Amino acid sequence: MARADAAQPAQLVPYRVVDGAIPEPLTETPGDPERGLALVLNRSKGNCVTCHKMPVKADFQGDLGPPLEGVASRWSPGELRLRIVDSKQINPDSNMPSYSGLEGLNAVRRDWVGKTMLTAQEVEDVLAFLLTLK
Repeated sequence: MARADAAQPAQLVPYRVVDGAIPEPLTETPGDPERGLALVLNRSKGNCVTCHKMPVKADFQGDLGPPLEGVASRWSPGELRLRIVDSKQINPDSNMPSYSGLEGLNAVRRDWVGKTMLTAQEVEDVLAFLLTLK
C-alpha cells in the first residue's frame, strides 16, 4: 500500500508567469490554510520550516531562507505562488526546491523522477496558509 504522502506522478497544470508572478490560481478549488499549515510542517511534503522561520509551533525551524512572518505583506499572492511552484524562475541560485515543476532538475532520486513534491491543490493550500502571515 502506498503512503498517503508519497510523491505522485506529475499532473502539471499549465500556468502563465506575468511580471514575476503566477496571477491565476492553479486550481478551481480555493486553497485551505489548515491543509497548507499541515503541508508546511510535513517532512515528506512541503517541510518549509526546515529552511524558514515562521510563527508556528515546530520541532525545528531553519534560517537558510528568509523568515516567513509577514510574508503576505511583502509579496502578492501571485508572487508567492511562483515562489512555491519554482523559485528558481526568480533566482536561479536559490536553494529552494521546485515544489511543482519538473524542468531543470538534476540529481533527482529515482523514485521521484517525473513526480512533483506538491500537487497544484497543495500549492494553493500552502499559499492560503502563507497569506495568513501578514
